[in-house]
Amino acid sequence: MAKKSIASLQTGNVRLTKAIKMVKSPKSGAYTFVSAIMAPDLVNDFLNKK
Repeated sequence: MAKKSIASLQTGNVRLTKAIKMVKSPKSGAYTFVSAIMAPDLVNDFLNKK
């Protein structure tokens, strides 16, 4: 859903990306946001995972 490269996460040779996705709770039906900081090549796997 969302992918953003943050300048403060880029230290030296390591480049990290903060990914945020919206997940619907099966119990209450409300939406929550799940965020994670990871390498840019892992973002698509994180967003496609249910």
